Order: sequence, then C-alpha cells, then structure tokens
Amino acid sequence: MRSAVEGARRLGAVALGMVTAAVELVFLLVTLPFLGSARVAAAAGRLAGFEAWRLRLDPAALDAMGDGRRVLRYLALRVPVGMLGGLVVLLLVPGIGAAVLLAMSWAVGEPFDGMTPTLPLVAYAFVAGLVLLFLDLSGVMGVHALERRLARRMLAGDPTVALERRIAELAESRAGIVAAVDSERRRIERDLHDGLQQRLVALSMLIGRSRRGRPELLDQAHSEAQQALAELREVAWRVYPSGLDSLGLSEALAGVAERSGVPVSVTCELPDRPPMAVETAAYFVVSEAVTNAAKHAGASGITVDVRREGITLVVRVRDDGTGGARLAGGGLSGLRRRVSALDGAFEVVSPQGGPTVITAELPCA
Repeated sequence: MRSAVEGARRLGAVALGMVTAAVELVFLLVTLPFLGSARVAAAAGRLAGFEAWRLRLDPAALDAMGDGRRVLRYLALRVPVGMLGGLVVLLLVPGIGAAVLLAMSWAVGEPFDGMTPTLPLVAYAFVAGLVLLFLDLSGVMGVHALERRLARRMLAGDPTVALERRIAELAESRAGIVAAVDSERRRIERDLHDGLQQRLVALSMLIGRSRRGRPELLDQAHSEAQQALAELREVAWRVYPSGLDSLGLSEALAGVAERSGVPVSVTCELPDRPPMAVETAAYFVVSEAVTNAAKHAGASGITVDVRREGITLVVRVRDDGTGGARLAGGGLSGLRRRVSALDGAFEVVSPQGGPTVITAELPCA
C-alpha cells in the first residue's frame, strides 16, 4: 500500500513538473532581456523553491538558491526534462483509454477494431498491456529521479564547502556541549551548597541542641531531615532521572508533573521508545521548561505534548504565564545546546503577556 501511495505521489509530481516546465519556459523567454535584474533572480529563486518542494528536497540544503545565475541555468536545463516527463505521463492516457475500451468491448463479446476475443488474443493483449504499463511507469520513475539529481547537481553547493560548514557546526556543537555540562555542574554545586548543605548544617545543630537537654527539638530535626531528603532526591533527578531507563519517557514526565507546584497536563503518544539520547534530551527539555514556567513566569497551568512526526520526536511545552522568555537565559540556552548536539531544532515563542511555547524537534534516526 505504501509503495502504491509513493508511486502515485511521484506520478503526480512528474505530471505537475510538466506544467511548471511550461511556466518556466515562458518565464525564461519573457525575462531573457532582463537576466541581470535582481527581481528576475528573486522570481527564479521562488520557482526553484517550488521545484524543491515538488521534488521533496530540503531548500535549506540547496546552497545555490540565492545565486541567480545558477538558478536560471537550472531552470533552463529543467525545462526539457519536465517536458519529457509530461510526454511520458501523457502516454498513459491513450494507453489506459484503449485498455478500458478493449475490456468493455470484449466483456460483452463484441469485437474491438475488428478483433474478436479469443483466448490467445486476450492473453497477448493482457501481457502486452502489462509490459507497456511497466515501461511507462519506469519512465515516470526515471524522470523523477533525473529531476532530483539535476536539482541537487545544479543547486547544491560545493561538497567541500558543505563539509567545512558541517565541521564548523560540529565544532560549535561540541563547544556547546562542554559549556552545557559545565553550566549543569555549577547549578548542581549551587543546589548542593545553598540548599542541601545549609539544611544539613541546621539539622546537625538541632540534633546537638536536643542532646543538651532540649528533646522538643527532635521533631523539628525530623522535619529538617525529611526536607533534606526531598531536596537531595530533587537534585538527583536533575542530574539524571533514574526512572527514565526503567519506566520510559511517559512515566518520567508524569513524575515531572507530579513534582511540579503548577498543574501540568502531559500527553505522550509514542509508538515505541526513542533512542536513549533523544529520550534524555526530551526529558530535560520538559523538566527545565516546567521549572522555568513555575518559578519565573507565574504560570497557572502547563501543557506538555510529546509525539512522533515521521522520524522526529517533537516536544512542545506551553504555559499561560507572563511570557518574555529569551533564549539568552542560562537554562534555555543550555537546552538549545543540548538539542543542537543531536542535530535537533529548538524554538522559543514567548511574547510579553504570554503564552510561552517551547518546541524541540529531535531526530530519532
């Protein structure tokens, strides 16, 4: 079924390519005296962008989209290929029409073009029709592949330049990972020093005073010990959620919602478990976003939506707080570095007055 749908989609893409080839031919003829114009280059870029969409190519991967001359050369070379695809598609129309008329005539026992239905003739027509259909569909697939290859060849940048850019991105990502780890260590140190350590010191003093004849302080010491355990558990979960390995992302996010001081609604619809690195990044995105909304945005409600879209895990956290969140903040910038390290995308939309929507897209392939 999936192969049939994909075949129909490619057939439609090639048929649409015939129309766009005609449009591009007219465009090139009309704009021939003005090829150096910036407006012509911009219009050519839009046509090439539409071709990238038709062929399901990522426009961001086509480095030459802004180069007017290369785009115009691409359009000029694509016109004959598009016309060829149109001819291949149009061959299906008379072929299918003849096959339908032949079948209808022979089904009622009438001759078709002077030919009466006999077993050898029916077998011959059936086999010949299948062969011709196969050849025509193979031509459609070939034209589609040729168009994609032409677009990549003409519009994609120099592989060396692309490799150098990728190396630079990886170097920046690695530096971001180091910075994120250092930032996380500093935050853990502050949590331990300013919170847990002070509480343990107070607990030690209470126990010491109770030993000197004030047993009523034991209840207070017990309360301090319970709070210290709760803070220690919270710090441990921020370092790494142990339940994530055994329980999975859905249960781990349910734990985040349970520990939050603000009502959190979690929807986690996953057909299977994503890779561990992706799962961990998704958890920390939700945990940090919920913490920020509760502490800084004054939110009264938070919704978390985690779902798979193709090979991408999409995490979306929305709160009804005051807004104004910026990526320059320490927590959000750390999340962006963590997501970028997995070749993901991270976006924060937070107008003044709210709401704030944080979206992370994490590739699972």
